[in-house]
Amino acid sequence: MAIKDGDTIKIDYTGTLDDGSVFDSSENHENPLEFTVGAGQVISGFEEAVRGMEAGEEKEFRIEPADAYGEYKEELAQKVQKDIIGSDIEIRTGMLLLVRTPEGHEMPAKVTEIDDEHVTLDMNHPLAGKALNFIIRVVEA
Repeated sequence: MAIKDGDTIKIDYTGTLDDGSVFDSSENHENPLEFTVGAGQVISGFEEAVRGMEAGEEKEFRIEPADAYGEYKEELAQKVQKDIIGSDIEIRTGMLLLVRTPEGHEMPAKVTEIDDEHVTLDMNHPLAGKALNFIIRVVEA
């Protein structure tokens, strides 16, 4: 029976970037990915791709940034005073920090640059601005 909104399904998948590097795979997790189609539990492009598939079916597809994690937004990379972060942390390029927005929300930020007085924090999702390529197989529908 074809997958439709409201169905809970399980899939095996491998996700790659355009350069062929794997960014995620169900092989890295104990169980296949399980989600309810149409419930917003996965990115919209992924939900769209599984609609109409059936158990046992395999598919390859590409999701453009707009239907994945969005375009990269320069304004989400901000330079802040080093002393705001705190002296008890040894800050290194590439590390993730949990930052609090003025509204009180917490979100991860990647340290992209450090100088004597400032740290540049990038709050874009790590996959923002990237097209995602998937190979999936419906395990259960």
